[in-house]
Amino acid sequence: MIKKSKHLVVFTGAGISTSCGIPDFRGPKGIWTLQREGKALPEASLPFHRAAPSLTHMALVELEKAGILKFVISQNVDGLHLRSGIPREKLAELHGNSFMETCPSCGEEYFRDFEVETIGLKETSRRCSVAKCGTRLKDTVLDWEDALPSKEMNPAEKHCKQADIVLCLGTSLQITPACNLPLKALRGGGKVVIVNLQKTPKDKKASLVIHGFVDKVIAGVMDQLNMQIHPFVRIDLFQIILVQALSNDERYVNWTLQVASVHGQKAALPFIESVEISFLDREDYKAAILDKQPFRLKRRTAYNKAFEMVLKLNFSDGCGCSSLEIDVPVDFKVSTDCFDFDKDYIFQKLRDKAVLESRCGQNAVIERKAILTPRSDVTTYAIVTNVVQYSKTCKAALDSLSNGDFKKRKASVTGTGSSRKRSKGSSKCKREC
Repeated sequence: MIKKSKHLVVFTGAGISTSCGIPDFRGPKGIWTLQREGKALPEASLPFHRAAPSLTHMALVELEKAGILKFVISQNVDGLHLRSGIPREKLAELHGNSFMETCPSCGEEYFRDFEVETIGLKETSRRCSVAKCGTRLKDTVLDWEDALPSKEMNPAEKHCKQADIVLCLGTSLQITPACNLPLKALRGGGKVVIVNLQKTPKDKKASLVIHGFVDKVIAGVMDQLNMQIHPFVRIDLFQIILVQALSNDERYVNWTLQVASVHGQKAALPFIESVEISFLDREDYKAAILDKQPFRLKRRTAYNKAFEMVLKLNFSDGCGCSSLEIDVPVDFKVSTDCFDFDKDYIFQKLRDKAVLESRCGQNAVIERKAILTPRSDVTTYAIVTNVVQYSKTCKAALDSLSNGDFKKRKASVTGTGSSRKRSKGSSKCKREC
């Protein structure tokens, strides 16, 4: 069916993220199921902000790159579709994104590496960085009483009406009005296909229903299409900021070193646990360990005495490598030159190297700028913090595909023939289904 499709739309729910360590809601071990049975809620296997896309997420990226998948509609707030590589213009996040802030004035969006602290379209602590704007930002995650935003609903409805197939993955199709979107394809002669562990209220409307694990089914799909799922490589950013000021007698320099988020000096830097600072060939300079954010070190040293610091960044749980060492030369001469390198080119080189070496830790400078008041040097680094391989998983998942319950709803259907950290039920989770 996918091979013959001209306008494939995918509609996703929480079931595509369970293999990422994010619990679903109505599954056998889902949050609401366990609550109803009076059982303990599942513990998150890793921090929510470190969840990596599943095999299904990355398969959808391959389908989009191949021109087969035209649009993705998601009820999830975990941000994994964007993190996996689905273009923002081809994605409708109906219930918002826990890692996204938006400007109510100019519409600029900010995809963060930390969870935004509010829900319900409330103001956050940050402002828009667009020149001449500066409006206070808002979160994007809906609360129960919030209507679905037209910015997401309008393109979702448009693509469902155009679709010849709407493929529903890992959703119970019970939350209205989102659950009615796939049915809009039927009016134009399109088909609905449902892959979900449990039955859904829309099964009778579907041309094809598979009750099984989404990853296993999609692995079979990719095998039949003879398409490879490329590794997921996560690249995180951070800044090293060195601020300096001469003493009154100009004999010493009072300087401050900070390891900071690119989203603002007051923003969280969740993937760094601590910073160890040592000084090469300077036994008289005392080493330091920074284990609380903001990671900031203040010192006073003699003017015109250059030295070199070594920063050991210790990463948090969920990162693929434990630490990274970076050399930082200091000579207190702030250049007025600014460097803004080709980020896309550098990111691709980092990804290629990480995949080739099957490990993380690769890093590069992507930007350097000098600020005259106060005198400071700001260097932005990109680092590979996770590499996840999927190619071997495809074959293993395909071998166990028989666990699913395959049902054909109509004789005319031509199939392949192949038989959250939010574990406490918070309101950020309840919008997913």
